[in-house]
Amino acid sequence: MQVIVTVADDSHHKYAEHICQMMGQAAEIKGTGIAKRKPGYIQKKMTEGKAVIALDNDVAIGFCYIESWEGKKYVANSGLIIDPDYRKTGLAKAIKKATFNLSKEKFPNAKLFGITTSMAVMKINSDLGYKPVTFSELTKDEDFWKGCQDCVNYDILKRTNRSMCLCTGMVCNLADVAAPTTEPSSVHTEQISWENFKRFFILRKLRIQRKIEQFPSLKQAFKNEK
Repeated sequence: MQVIVTVADDSHHKYAEHICQMMGQAAEIKGTGIAKRKPGYIQKKMTEGKAVIALDNDVAIGFCYIESWEGKKYVANSGLIIDPDYRKTGLAKAIKKATFNLSKEKFPNAKLFGITTSMAVMKINSDLGYKPVTFSELTKDEDFWKGCQDCVNYDILKRTNRSMCLCTGMVCNLADVAAPTTEPSSVHTEQISWENFKRFFILRKLRIQRKIEQFPSLKQAFKNEK
């Protein structure tokens, strides 16, 4: 196994079809909203230098790309996908860090945000400096929220007037955070990140409980989140 994580470019266009297939398969398995993209869109991100790809020899095994909203005020690292055979190997974290660095380089004053149901992604985001936020603190760009329409949980987003869903919103102000280095984190730093992560989940549970009180019909949808 010879895994390489690098910024994608035109030379990686041939992997776009396979990346789209991985995204579709992951969405079906997880039952959550990984936005569906066509190969042409993935290739466009590669050409723009706004994507990170992971390769094992000549096989694409991971990918993530950058999108911008509201005149580059907000950016998101979207479409994180990992080949099932490479999960729990640290590859997702490596791709997230590389995409974080790329976002910092291209959009140094933007707010980097994301919404996810993945516990692993939330932990990685927390380590990178993201903070949990309500959906009201995310971009208002309608094009971003249209991307949620393919998600099986979209009805929840509509019923809460786009104030909450099964996804958790997280934001990192890139102007305040240095890009992570390739050096390993100290034990102390990792402990601080973990404590922040635990506090984040306490706040998340409180927000969910308040939302269920406001919308009792959501109790079933959030039953596994309490």
